[in-house]
Amino acid sequence: MRVLFVRHGATAGNLARRYIGRTDEPLCPLGVEQIRQLQNAPLAADYLFVSPLLRTRQTAEMLFPQLTPCVVEGLRETDFGIFENKTAEELRGSAAYQQWLDTMCQGAIPGGEQVADFKRRCVQAFQDCVAGLPPECCAAFVVHGGVIMAIMEACAQPHRDFYDYHVANGTYVSCRYEREILTLEDSCG
Repeated sequence: MRVLFVRHGATAGNLARRYIGRTDEPLCPLGVEQIRQLQNAPLAADYLFVSPLLRTRQTAEMLFPQLTPCVVEGLRETDFGIFENKTAEELRGSAAYQQWLDTMCQGAIPGGEQVADFKRRCVQAFQDCVAGLPPECCAAFVVHGGVIMAIMEACAQPHRDFYDYHVANGTYVSCRYEREILTLEDSCG
């Protein structure tokens, strides 16, 4: 099976370098332009899965207008709790933020989602989506950067760290998925 992971186009919060998880922002003009540029890439899919947030649904609509997306709650971005919609600069001096940074951003997020729980949720949602799909199809996932990183960290071979799988807004990663292992084939960005 071929799997495409597409990160949504940029939002105003992304451009301001805010922690944007549950905040439901639309694509900003740059994000729309990023996706217009991506429309020139060889992206074709048989099945389409998206997070329920507007930025992923807008991106999917632009890239795959012929497909009806399956909205998957488990593909949401991390709930950043008290850090949500704030920049690192705004959080400077916060003991809770410094404590989280000291864990390489892998520890508990006050008022938000446990990072380990987020990763498990994303991987389980991905596995549920692909279970039962025909082996020779292409499944596209238009999701968030953290979601892509969580799935790739858990399933890609050779194994790499979560942050090694960062993808920029409006770019994609193409993989082969076989026996619960993702093998990178191509990427844009």
